[in-house]
Amino acid sequence: MKRLFAALGLFCALPLQAQITLEEYRHDVVEYSYSLKAAAARTVAAAETLGQARTGYLPRLSMEGDFSLTARRYDGIERWNFSLQPQIVQTIYGGGALRAQVDRAGIGYDIALCEEEFSRLDVRYAADYAYWSLSASRFYAAAMQRYVGIIVSLKAVIDRRFVEGYIAKGDVLMIDARLSEARYEQVAAEQSADVALHNFNILRGADPAAEVVLTGGIRDSLPLPARMTVAEAVERRPDYSAARLRSEQAGADIRIARASFNPRLNVGVGGAWKPYMPNRTGATILDGSLFVGLSVPIFHWGERRHAVAAARARQLESEWGAAGLYDEIVRSEMNGWTAVVQGRAQVDATEHSLSIASENLDISTYSYGEGLATILDVLQAQLSWIQLYTNSIRARYNYAVAISDYARITAGE
Repeated sequence: MKRLFAALGLFCALPLQAQITLEEYRHDVVEYSYSLKAAAARTVAAAETLGQARTGYLPRLSMEGDFSLTARRYDGIERWNFSLQPQIVQTIYGGGALRAQVDRAGIGYDIALCEEEFSRLDVRYAADYAYWSLSASRFYAAAMQRYVGIIVSLKAVIDRRFVEGYIAKGDVLMIDARLSEARYEQVAAEQSADVALHNFNILRGADPAAEVVLTGGIRDSLPLPARMTVAEAVERRPDYSAARLRSEQAGADIRIARASFNPRLNVGVGGAWKPYMPNRTGATILDGSLFVGLSVPIFHWGERRHAVAAARARQLESEWGAAGLYDEIVRSEMNGWTAVVQGRAQVDATEHSLSIASENLDISTYSYGEGLATILDVLQAQLSWIQLYTNSIRARYNYAVAISDYARITAGE
């Protein structure tokens, strides 16, 4: 009984391998992603920039002061002197620059939100890619292990028949060479699986060597997604929305460039605390003032025209960039959907071919044991089986990645 409890305690003390679904892994990657954290920080900075721009509508309180001390006193005048001048200034009209700057900052905040959402799409695709890569690499490593087992089983038959004198030494050498090659490929496959595991864990901020159990994989039946229209795909893409917003932001830049050459009107109230001039007694006075400031640019040798033209050229650049992105989205959607459809067709084709190859391998192996086939027939059947098995894994992997890529292209779920 004590041994039973000790065994149970040892079993409970063993670390359990974490099981994780694709959705759980996406969530972990999104929570850990530094690129998303950076995008969120840029959004916060854009929001603060908008708040800073809006303060231009409010009165500004400023204070200027100075203090001086001469080297010596002469004619009864004090050596020291000072001036303290507080002012409250309100901009009545700034040529339209303030409103344009607030509009520009507001559009910048919307752009930051779009870029953050686009970063989220990229991070989710990276998570899907790592998940499917780990699944595919593990299936391939398992396939190579099974392949080595098939060759080992055949080698046992060949060694026995060679000892009994039924076959020549050449069959033994051929199976030994095939086994050595298969074991080499098995080591490479296991190494690829380890690398995929490291990438999988690093992407979510876990121990790179931590073992995980995928509750889903490329062998699962993945339904064919519904295709979106080009208009829907373009409308859902946050990077295209950001590109259009940049064109609007460039329009605000035009107004800002024009506003710097418009009249400006400020009003304010201020004061001055200082000693009498000259400062003979040290007594001070406090004066108040109400002022109006008007600035009217008259002639700047065409500087306004050049500044506005440059801003308009930058707006045109933004518009052409958005148009180019539209074409890129259309091309990506069409190519992505083609990859999905062809991937599905390849999955169906490889599954049928794999069943034929498996049956052919069984028949060839049995026939060789009965003396009805040569070793070359069996080796060829083994090679065809592993090639088609590998093709099946690659087809399923490409199909799963194509679905994830199409979801990224169309900003779908």
